[in-house]
Parts: sequence; C-alpha cells; structure tokens
Amino acid sequence: MDRIRIRGGNPLNGEIHISGAKNAALPLMTAGMLTDERLVLSRVPLLADTQTMGELLRQHGTEVAPSGNDPRTLSIGGVITNTEAPYDIVRKMRASILVLGPLLARTGEARVSLPGGCAIGTRPVDLHLKGLEQMGAVIELDAGYINAKVKGRLKGATIVFPMPSVGATENLLMAAALADGRTVLANAAREPEISDLCDCLVAMGAQITGIGTDKITIDGVERLHGAEHEVIPDRIETGTFACAAAITGGALHLTGGRMDHLGAVVRTLAEAGVEITETPTGLMVKRLNGLHGVDAITEPYPGFPTDMQAQYMVLMSVAEGASLVTETIFENRFMHVPELNRMGANINVHGKSAIVRGVKQLSGAPVMATDLRASVSLVLAGLVAKGETIVNRVYHLDRGFEHVERKLAACGADIERIPG
Repeated sequence: MDRIRIRGGNPLNGEIHISGAKNAALPLMTAGMLTDERLVLSRVPLLADTQTMGELLRQHGTEVAPSGNDPRTLSIGGVITNTEAPYDIVRKMRASILVLGPLLARTGEARVSLPGGCAIGTRPVDLHLKGLEQMGAVIELDAGYINAKVKGRLKGATIVFPMPSVGATENLLMAAALADGRTVLANAAREPEISDLCDCLVAMGAQITGIGTDKITIDGVERLHGAEHEVIPDRIETGTFACAAAITGGALHLTGGRMDHLGAVVRTLAEAGVEITETPTGLMVKRLNGLHGVDAITEPYPGFPTDMQAQYMVLMSVAEGASLVTETIFENRFMHVPELNRMGANINVHGKSAIVRGVKQLSGAPVMATDLRASVSLVLAGLVAKGETIVNRVYHLDRGFEHVERKLAACGADIERIPG
C-alpha cells in the first residue's frame, strides 16, 4: 500500500493548476445516462472516484471512453442495458447513488445497492427516495437494495427538502429533467457543483430556472440530446492549496481557481491572516504577517464547507491564539484530530466542536489517513512539521486529489510517494 513521505519546513512558491472538481464530475458523468447521444465532458479529474464511476456506468451499458488524446475528456452515452447498480461497486463510493434518478427517468426502473456506512457519518439517502416517491416512483427496500419502478414517466412535483442535500438535489434534478410536467425543488442545495450540473443539463436540452438559488424549477422534456461541457475547477482543492501556501509561509498562484466558488473560505482565511487576490488566470495566495486563531463553523454553501474543515484545523493548529472549529454536517469528522495531536497539535474535541490552541511547531510522525479530506490535512501538517512525516493509507487521498504530491513537489515541497 502506497505511503507519502514528507520532510517539512520548505515554503511553497510557484504555480499550481487546479483540477476539475470531483464533486462536479461525478454527477455530470451520471447525467450522460439521460441520453443515447454523446455527452462530452472535459477537465474530468483523473481520480479513483471518477474511475469507479466510469466502471459503474459501463456495467449499465453506458459507453465511457476518452474523447481524443486527452484522458481528462470523456465521451459518455448510449443504450442502458442493465438497471442494477451492484453492491461491489456502490460500496466503493457513495456518489454511486446518483445513478438512481437517471435510471428511473430513462428506463422506468432501477435496482441500486444502498451505499451503507461511511467513515465520516451515516449520510442517509431518505431524501432521495422520498423525492422520487413524490414523483410517482414505487420504492421498496429489499436485502440491501433500493428497488424502484414507475409506470410511464415520472411526474413533476413540488419537493421541499427539510434540509439542503447536495446528493438529493442532484438526483432529483436529473430525474425531473425527463419527468412529465414541472418539478420545483425548494430549500435545494446551492453548491457550485449543482449549478454546474444544471448548466450541463440545460446544454443537453433541459428547461431549468432558478439556477444557483435554493428554489430550482425544472420543466420536464421528453428527451435530452448530447452536448459538450467543461467541469468547473475544484473549489476544495483550491482551498486546500490556499491553506498550504499559508501554513508554509509561501506564495502560490492557483491557476483556474475561482474566488466566487469559495464562499466563506475567503472571508475566514482573510481574518486568519491569509491574503487571496484574483489574477487574470486564477488566484494568488500568501500569508501576511502571521496566522491568527479564527473560529469556523461548517454549513451548507455558501457557508464554510465541511470538506475544508480538516485542512483549516491544521492551519489553526499553528496559528497564534485559540480557535473553535464546529462541525455541523457530519458526526464523525474529527477522526484526524488524534493524528494531528500525535504531531504535537493541541486540539481537544467536545461534542461537535474542537478547541484548537496554536503551537509554535508540529513534529513529523507516522500518521494514518481515515478519510479523503483527513488524508490531505495530514499532508498539510507534514509540510510545516519539523522532521519526517509518513502518511499511510493514501488511497483515501487518491479518491479526490489528482497527483497532489507532484503538484506540491513542483513548488518546493520535499515530498514523495513510496510505492507499497
């Protein structure tokens, strides 16, 4: 099993190109199931998760193949020959549930394995199922599978989410695109990845208004056609490398990064002493005089993203003073704390909050990644720690960050992957 070795202390300076967003690419890939024509997606990141999604779509009969010479450009589409999403694939990645809406809308039936547990929390799919039932689907849970059927086409409905759900919003958006009549999604999630999916669906012939708001209206059409669409840049990768520049005292130009996608991250980092400025091609990030403890609470977009919580906590672990980091989205997302404390951080967890008291120096140590974002937070800690850090179980990292060690090494980090 691969590991990553880091020798800390080097400031990062240079340019890092931001890859396409994993959390946008996965639903966009499933949108290719909504038409028998070709959806061509560019800037698809080369990740374990996008490979898994490609594997899942192919077993449904959908063709997924590189378009041209760029492996990050995929052509997706074709006839659906199998409506079952098996456990062996779905268990690898919770985003597999996103085939449910397209399968049901396109073929009238779907058998999709329940995603099961997750290291950072339960993430139930009940909002997906309730919404589809409102649209006329008959759903039964049997032996760990979701069995869904509808006679004819799904019917438009007004669906009010009790809380914003990214996955449910995406699933119901795709289902509604081919439904009979008007669907209104109220209290919908507003993440940039959802707007990206809407833009792609519109390019395929869908009729959608309210894009970017919490009330999305979809007037269903009988069929969608092929289109070309570019995946938006990854805002979590952007925020992660912004933290890397700040924590090492360097300056990084993040080409492709977008300020308007970062939401509360920009404001929170600015209060902590990190300057982020727009350039013609991206964002310039550098630390000003010093890092200061600033509280953060994770919230749905445009609030502070849960996917940035672990990285921000590392930044706060070497900031002056104390900060309170509160997690409101997932119940088990502090599993990186014991590993950071092994490196000399001073973090105490009390329920949903962690008190972070800044220390002058972290120390390198062997550490173990527990999930995707926790794994990259340990890499950040290694960049600033004295001595050598070994990050184990980096397969978590490969699910969501494209060639992170190469990008960091090109900017002066002493980092390398050790093949397992």
